[in-house]
Amino acid sequence: MTETDVDLGTVTAPSGMLVLGMAAWIDYWPQLGRPLSERARTAIATGGGHVHGPEDTEPSAWMCEAIAVAAAADRHLQVRARTSASPFDGQPTIAVLEVDLGLPWPGHDDVEAVQLGDLPVDRCGMVLGDAQALDGFTGLDGQSTNGLADVTYWGKYEDAVHAQFGGDRIPQHPNGHGPRGWLDLPLADAKAVADRLRTWTREGPGNGLMVSVDAHTDFYRFHRTGWSHPLLAGPIDLGGCPVLGLGWDGGDHSMRHRGERAYGQVYPATLEARADEAVLRWSIPPYDPGQ
Repeated sequence: MTETDVDLGTVTAPSGMLVLGMAAWIDYWPQLGRPLSERARTAIATGGGHVHGPEDTEPSAWMCEAIAVAAAADRHLQVRARTSASPFDGQPTIAVLEVDLGLPWPGHDDVEAVQLGDLPVDRCGMVLGDAQALDGFTGLDGQSTNGLADVTYWGKYEDAVHAQFGGDRIPQHPNGHGPRGWLDLPLADAKAVADRLRTWTREGPGNGLMVSVDAHTDFYRFHRTGWSHPLLAGPIDLGGCPVLGLGWDGGDHSMRHRGERAYGQVYPATLEARADEAVLRWSIPPYDPGQ
């Protein structure tokens, strides 16, 4: 598949600080010291760059990481991606992520790019948005932000459970694949439904059904908005700001990015000029079977 340019929409940064970070860790920053927005402000004061936790250490595997840059606070910031084909299934994957920052290019004419650091592709996805808004992000183990949850089930006895209880097919991938279940249930009702499914299966046909109750955390909501997108990308509102989530296909991640920083699977982020304005660019080289 040839490379293709994809418009991913816009984000805003009313604090003047834009962050591209690992989604699995966005809500973990306070446990390592200062909140993400404070860390971003420090980095931006010196031109922007890589922030990670704990502070005063080298970036380490399986830990908080993000790139922080200054951005215009009074406008929407356009986000684009250039794609290449995944070696896993041939579907498009992000090769370059680019964000217009709404600020004039600060570099000299002979400076082509400013190196900001590097980031791994988080197995749980990436988040792009306002640093201050992301301080309120509810992650993997957070509480439902709206009191709702989704229930899904799949496995050996899926058809028997569907005949007894129903449940719609819920496509969770652009190819239409997905489990059955119910969306947008009150959290208590969702847990009760899941208990009924587990009890009926255990007392009837036996083990062979997987049941998931997914509270509407910010982390889950951004994954859900990306279900139908070719790049698993989708926006959510966070503190009044549109924030973009970027998912990653599990097979593609395993073949190209598995091990992340622990195995040197990190990719450069730069400040570059585009039509005399600054852009944030994160470059993920297309798969090379010879490497």
